[in-house]
Amino acid sequence: MNILALALAGVISFWLTPVLCRVAPRLGAVDKPDARKVHRTLMPRLGGVAIYAGFLAAFYLLAYHEDKYLGLLLGGTFIMLVGLVDDIKNISPTLKLMGQIVAAAILVAFGVRVEFLTNPFDGLFILGKLAIPVTIFWIVGVTNALNLVDGLDGLAAGTSFIAAVTIAVVAWLNGEVVVALLSLALAASVLGFLPFNFHPARIFMGDSGSMFLGFNLAALATIGLTKSATVVSLFVPVVILGLPILDTTLAIIRRFLNHRPIFAPDKGHLHHRLLAQGLTQRQAVGVIYLVDACLGGSAVLLTRLATDQGMLILVGLAVIILVGCDKLGILGRRHLTRVKARHNSLHML
Repeated sequence: MNILALALAGVISFWLTPVLCRVAPRLGAVDKPDARKVHRTLMPRLGGVAIYAGFLAAFYLLAYHEDKYLGLLLGGTFIMLVGLVDDIKNISPTLKLMGQIVAAAILVAFGVRVEFLTNPFDGLFILGKLAIPVTIFWIVGVTNALNLVDGLDGLAAGTSFIAAVTIAVVAWLNGEVVVALLSLALAASVLGFLPFNFHPARIFMGDSGSMFLGFNLAALATIGLTKSATVVSLFVPVVILGLPILDTTLAIIRRFLNHRPIFAPDKGHLHHRLLAQGLTQRQAVGVIYLVDACLGGSAVLLTRLATDQGMLILVGLAVIILVGCDKLGILGRRHLTRVKARHNSLHML
């Protein structure tokens, strides 16, 4: 039954995606090209519905009725619907954020929470009443992170596939079989969609897809990967979702330094910087896939190593990523230099 559920998730997604390619333009669910985007024609953007349908079918066959998994399904359905409305009607960022918070609150109401944090110096920090806001912040943060990296053909889908498979492996090693199977169901749903989303894409997943995937990845990581009291356990889901989280964090800092709204789009994301280095879309996506896979492998390794060895890997990863980001010019140092120079020249005038 488990194999059938996973196969059905992929088949439904694969079958439904081309149907949505035809339906989306009739509903007005199209992505229009502009100066920031890399596509040059109107693109249907309802692919997330196919991913959701595949996952829903697998969830039904797997038949997990514990509260936390029902919360996962209800919260995921709600956030997919919010994204679907945005794909068709283009709702405001504030309204979309409110929808994300409600979806996260649904999950929390069904008992899914980050109960404690760990650190290498003082053992456990029990969150207590802070568990609810911390969990909501984590869910909403990852949801937005995946939404923001959905900028090249196949990028968000491939990143989600790698993250879902990694969560499945770590969950299986930790004895969380249900989380592992649901993560594989999510991966299978994405896999059915990917052939239509690789460059040159025939359809985008839209916010219905990117927010649904981000929500589920964050939720599954919370359910299956944050229960261990080891020092490095907290960092495992962060490492798995490392690139989207880092890219979003840098985007927030960059927009703050530019005195721009946090939700204002720009061309400073990692994939934009790779394109600026002369890479093609496929090459840029391939590089990011490779980094995602390396981070996924590191996350699996973290669960198998002693604490001191795990911390050494974390420090090494942080240094490598920061150096790479600096070389690509996305840390903002060059921007600060330009801002200071412009500021000084204005004063001289």
